[in-house]
Amino acid sequence: MKLSIALCASAVTAASLPRSEEGLPLSDFGQTHSVSQEDAAAGIDIAYTLNQRAEQGFPLADFGEVHHVEVAQAKQGVDLGGNNFSVLPIFGPGHESSLESWLDKTNRKFKHDVHKFNDKFRHKVGNAIEKVEDIIDDVFGGNFEPRDTIDNVEDVEGELLETRDTGDCANPAIRFEWDNYSTSDKQAFVSAIKCLIDRPASGKFQYSKNRYEDFVRLHQSYAPNIHSQSTSAQTHKFLLWHRYYVWAFEQVLRDECGFNRAMPWWDEKKWAGKFAQATIFTTQYFGTLPGPTNGRGTCVTNGAFAGLQSNLGPGQTVNNPHCVQRAVSESVTAQTGVDSYNTCLARSTYPDFHSCVEFTFHAQGHNGVGATMADAIASPGDPAFFMHHLYVDYVFRKWQLGALSRRTTISGCATNNGCTPLTLDTMIYLGGICGSKCPDLPVRDVLRTLQGHFCYKYNY
Repeated sequence: MKLSIALCASAVTAASLPRSEEGLPLSDFGQTHSVSQEDAAAGIDIAYTLNQRAEQGFPLADFGEVHHVEVAQAKQGVDLGGNNFSVLPIFGPGHESSLESWLDKTNRKFKHDVHKFNDKFRHKVGNAIEKVEDIIDDVFGGNFEPRDTIDNVEDVEGELLETRDTGDCANPAIRFEWDNYSTSDKQAFVSAIKCLIDRPASGKFQYSKNRYEDFVRLHQSYAPNIHSQSTSAQTHKFLLWHRYYVWAFEQVLRDECGFNRAMPWWDEKKWAGKFAQATIFTTQYFGTLPGPTNGRGTCVTNGAFAGLQSNLGPGQTVNNPHCVQRAVSESVTAQTGVDSYNTCLARSTYPDFHSCVEFTFHAQGHNGVGATMADAIASPGDPAFFMHHLYVDYVFRKWQLGALSRRTTISGCATNNGCTPLTLDTMIYLGGICGSKCPDLPVRDVLRTLQGHFCYKYNY
């Protein structure tokens, strides 16, 4: 699948300027490289199976079959991981209505201490349990491996007494899912982004016309180094660089636009196949999500970013004023759901997880919103980019919680043109986008969200 403009292309200036209120042909934006969730589940990345890629230097020794159970099997207590569903605290319709009623059912002495531990159980009524971290706050939850068996509540109680990592920051910032974010917080967040759009450019990023475009230009300039050229020529800095990039965006919102709320994130998978109905895409917040107009992108005409103009893109193009535009395809957004999420979480090595994320729900999220977002190079022109990548980082952290080694070691390729090894000493560059808060850092300092340069976590 082609990318709109080669990632290694240099900046070019548009020969003629399109009408700023008219959408560009969708072919100008191209598409972000992607594979279907079915291929990802089968271990196929376009022309290469994962084992074939191993011959080219990708460590795949731990890769195996993606295990799953059907809903009907789960209801019968069948679980390939060996967990006993009769004692896991599954709440909601058809199950126990509360933590206390579950503890009563277990007939354990632990039930009398329910209030002691109640704040450490965080499962919500009606939500599916996907892994132990969904039940127990990861600050207190134990180091459960994916196939650990939980036979009784004492197993959980004992693990509650152990911290996940020594040296974790004491008071992490919490990122709240958009639907758990207050109306006031939502309005403050989009207002802070609008503030950046209205502020002058820093002058550090050529062709940028405002402070928000500094971030677009940074991403556009670094695109050849932070995205894989194809599924067979990959750089595994993608997740690490974007983690730092989104964090830097948060710092600038706070330091330059007075944003003083918790940071949001968007649980994208629950809107798969219906992005246009998502609670971020409303006239109150990010604006609605229209389809294409006569094969062209449709300008954003409502919401906080109505009439937003971009000087950058598609691809490496600069000095090219045009409206920020969308062209939703729900058949593509349908690929961003729980199947892709589970498929990626099941991969056991960092390169395999990384490949899965970059080419499945990450790519399909971009392509599904369409137009500006479908352009892998200048996609931050649409503020929805940051909500999408906050979700990507959320999934990255969820995967890291599966094993301590995922937060202390790294492997893969630092470059997509020869596979220079990715190590803890590989440098991540952000061009000083947020001043002294954004120094060039080694991977070891951006690998964890609770150690190194960061101190944040997600609310579930």
